[in-house]
Amino acid sequence: MIFGRSTKAANAKKLDERAGRAAESAAAMLLRLKGYRVLARRFQGRRGEVDLIARRGSVLAFVEVKRRPNVEIAADSITPRQRARIVAAAEEFVAARPRLAPLGIRFDAVLVVPGKLPRHIADAWRP
Repeated sequence: MIFGRSTKAANAKKLDERAGRAAESAAAMLLRLKGYRVLARRFQGRRGEVDLIARRGSVLAFVEVKRRPNVEIAADSITPRQRARIVAAAEEFVAARPRLAPLGIRFDAVLVVPGKLPRHIADAWRP
């Protein structure tokens, strides 16, 4: 045991973190291919976090990336509490960058399933 954690648990956590980063990279690549410019990755606000922030034209998309065994589980894993935190972080991001305030704000999701192409859901929810 290392610091109260078994080595097996520590290795599993590292693998999960790597898979999450790989899913975020796949989502960022998909968005770029669709014409978005990724402005930030893993934005940490005081009240929440956003996986990706991307812009295309006059739309600023705050994107939650979920990697799960299937699309339904991935979609269902974005909880109302998590959505509220993403909205709060989005507000902080825009408040710190007034030049982005005129843009339309949208909340998207990218669902990543192993062995399949990521699925982008534009306007996945509204606050």
